[in-house]
Amino acid sequence: MEENKQEIIDDKELENEQDADQEVVEESNDELEQLRQEKEEINNRLLRLQADYDNFRRRTQKEKEADRKYRSQSLVEELIPALDNFERALAVQVDGDSAKNFSEGMKMVYNQFKTALEKEGVEAIPAEGEEFDPHLHQAIMQVEDENYESNVVVEELQKGYRLKDRVIRPSMVKVNQ
Repeated sequence: MEENKQEIIDDKELENEQDADQEVVEESNDELEQLRQEKEEINNRLLRLQADYDNFRRRTQKEKEADRKYRSQSLVEELIPALDNFERALAVQVDGDSAKNFSEGMKMVYNQFKTALEKEGVEAIPAEGEEFDPHLHQAIMQVEDENYESNVVVEELQKGYRLKDRVIRPSMVKVNQ
C-alpha cells in the first residue's frame, strides 16, 4: 500500500511537472508569437520609412531640377517690360539720318537682348489666329468678326512669354465670340 501511495504521489508529481512544463511551453509559444508580431510590425515600419525616404529624395531631386530649370525666372520677369519698351520704341517712325542711325543701333541692341533671352529659354507665346487657351492667353475684349472662327484670338494687345514650359506672362488678347 505504501508503494501504491508512493506511485500515486509520483504520478501526481509527474503530472504536475508535465502540466508545469506544458504551461512553460505555452507561455514560451505565446512570447514567441508576440515577438514574431513585433518583428513583423518593425519590418513594416522600416519598409514604410524606406519608402518615405525614397519619396522624399525623389521629391527633393525634382525640386532641385525645377530650381535649376527656372533659376532665371525672376530676372526674366523683370526684363520683359524692358523688352516691351524696346518694341514700342522701335515701332516709332523716325526722320533724319541721325535718328535712323540711332534707331538701327537700338534694333541691334534689341535683337541682342532678345537672343540672350531666347538662349535662356524665353519665347513669345503665339496668339493672333490661334485658338484661345486660358493657360496662355488672357481675354481682355471680345469681338464679333466673321473673318475668324469662334474662340479664336483676333488681335494680340500685349505679348505673352513663357520660360521653357512655364508661362511667365499670358498674352493679352481680343477673342472672337
